Amino acid sequence: MRILIAVAALTLAASSAFAQQAVTEPQNKPIKGMHENNSSMPVKGANSFTQMEAQKQIEAKGYTHVAGLTKDKDGVWRGTAEKNGANGPVSVDYQGNVN
Repeated sequence: MRILIAVAALTLAASSAFAQQAVTEPQNKPIKGMHENNSSMPVKGANSFTQMEAQKQIEAKGYTHVAGLTKDKDGVWRGTAEKNGANGPVSVDYQGNVN
């Protein structure tokens, strides 16, 4: 009986210490925020964004008048858009990077 009580006490103490450790340190830190790029060039890869999602991603970065979006062979959405009064090329890769 004493052994059972001792095992239960040790189990409770160990799980309490584990719970405290799990709360203080996040397990999955974000790679990037929605409005940040993790690459200055479009990254090749299978892109699951729809055309509308790609357009919204571009607009979230402050671009307007997004036009001509097509997905190229590398999985990058490419088109044109305006930002700060200048019109030019824009792209969205599968990671959501807008360049």
